Amino acid sequence: MAGETVITIVGNLTADPELRTTSAGAQVASFTIASTPRTWNRSTNQFEDGQALFMRCSAWRDMAEHCVCSLAKGMRVIAQGRLQQRSYQAQDGSNRTVIELQVDEIGPSLRYATAQVQKMQSGGYQGGNANGGGYQQPQQAQQQPQAPADDPWGAPAGEPDF
Repeated sequence: MAGETVITIVGNLTADPELRTTSAGAQVASFTIASTPRTWNRSTNQFEDGQALFMRCSAWRDMAEHCVCSLAKGMRVIAQGRLQQRSYQAQDGSNRTVIELQVDEIGPSLRYATAQVQKMQSGGYQGGNANGGGYQQPQQAQQQPQAPADDPWGAPAGEPDF
């Protein structure tokens, strides 16, 4: 949407994502990404850590469940989303304002790790992706037939190519 601030942040999860359900029935996962800049100090010939940024994040609906099943404390992730500001009154009566990243896309960073991606068979996001979108949980993936070696998504044989 026009006027929204879209950012990308790379950092480590400070805790496992927490899943909750709103009163309207929507699922939301909340988590914090810690991003610490590192710079090279020529005089000491060492890297030095800058001040860490702790960004509160929220992922909604199917992505919330995917985050809880796929991400864990300490994982290095890349998240892209929109900054949102909201104000509320704390229990002590003071007014507070928070800035939060509403996550549109998130995944593990492959800089220092590997990941195995498994596509969901049904459900998930239906818009813009004709074959269901999203990814399935590892337990569900193990129950599916093996994919042909040349199938980059690991989809079971017999599924139409899109």
